[in-house]
Amino acid sequence: MGDPWEGNPNNSSELMTEAELVEYLRIPEVSKSKDYHNVIENLKRVHQLPRIHICGKPLYPRGAIKEWVKGKTTNGK
Repeated sequence: MGDPWEGNPNNSSELMTEAELVEYLRIPEVSKSKDYHNVIENLKRVHQLPRIHICGKPLYPRGAIKEWVKGKTTNGK
């Protein structure tokens, strides 16, 4: 497995903005919230959504988000 910071074959950034994360998690399809920022804030506060801050802005590492989703995945109801 190569270095995750090298070029991405899918031409997508390893660090996602909040808007990219909203789309990645398909929040518009599953949330009735009118403000998706509030959904992300809830995921950070209640579910320890992984992120880093660069220049005061939160960015979301794609690999960490994938692992977070795997950790939150349940079987059954």
